[in-house]
Amino acid sequence: MGKTLNIESVQTAMREHGLNQARIAKEIGVSRAAVTKWLTLEGFPRPDKLLKLGMLLKLGFKQLVDESRDPMEPVVAFRRKGDRKTTQDHLERAKHMGLLLRQLATSLPFDQLASPATLRNPVCEYRYLQQVAQKIRQEINVPDTKPIQFRDLIDQFAQLHAVIIPVLWGDKRHHENALHVYLPDSMTTWVYLNLDSNIHDFKFWMAHELGHVYAPRLCEDAGEDFADAFAQALLFPEASARMAHDALSRIRGKGARINRIKDIAQDYGISPTTVNLALEEYAREHDVESVDVGKDIYAASTNFNKEFRTVSGLLFPQIPPSAKQYISVCREDFQSPFFDTLQRYVRSTNVSAGFVETVMQLPLRDAREIVEELR
Repeated sequence: MGKTLNIESVQTAMREHGLNQARIAKEIGVSRAAVTKWLTLEGFPRPDKLLKLGMLLKLGFKQLVDESRDPMEPVVAFRRKGDRKTTQDHLERAKHMGLLLRQLATSLPFDQLASPATLRNPVCEYRYLQQVAQKIRQEINVPDTKPIQFRDLIDQFAQLHAVIIPVLWGDKRHHENALHVYLPDSMTTWVYLNLDSNIHDFKFWMAHELGHVYAPRLCEDAGEDFADAFAQALLFPEASARMAHDALSRIRGKGARINRIKDIAQDYGISPTTVNLALEEYAREHDVESVDVGKDIYAASTNFNKEFRTVSGLLFPQIPPSAKQYISVCREDFQSPFFDTLQRYVRSTNVSAGFVETVMQLPLRDAREIVEELR
């Protein structure tokens, strides 16, 4: 993983707090042999155990861990919920999921001799992003003034050898609405998408994750900023913004403008906020009068979204779905090879439900149902 415990700091803290290996093992809930491996650098704690070890020794992450950047380490990116912050624990958990995905990568039905093309030098610059959006729309045969459909996005993920993993993470339980994991050693991309999301937000997050696939090595804030800008340009490009700007310029009154933006958003299957931001950037780029409706657009978008069901509510006859229904949607609606690949792994290794629990971040009971369905 490119990480080891900082043994000097750990041993000093053990002496200060009167701890030995047996006591650490008991407090953290692992075997003494596991602790011995950590302290002899033959192993490294899983994210939850690392967090407990740091709390027990009263050491921060930088005191506890020596990091040497592994070029093959999984690269992760989060589509966070609201203003939630990504912590080191979130990163470690996601990277651990990536290490487990490595075990599935060799069974993917992709060309092993070549990797799909990615963007050479992705940047958050208006003209560049519009050129990228135009190129992709030409490839999928969707004019610049027409809406992108879910099938268009799904087909692009398949073309780029990106594995979609639809998940049911609820609307509050998880830190993220989407998670992107890139594995440099196999050059494979895995995209977790939360189905318990409003349909318009879900489309934006899909496009956002597609941006990560096109720029796999951009991470942290740079990666998130690019993916957001990419999604906006792809879903509501310059030509659409021009038409909307011309129409709104003839409308007086903030309320009337907001209603028109909501109509446009519904036509394109995106959020009114996305439309409004695209209009702001269009006006700024072309130095024309803004048709901005201010912060009222956020409340309008919230009310707009309430009129529509979640993606999971549209896909499944009941919530939660059965394992069979869930797997079928992944295979058929999202054209994802994930469960076929996981099934081959389950049958060839007799892996436990704990593997599925961790790699999909599911409750153990749900993971068991999936494993039984795949056997």
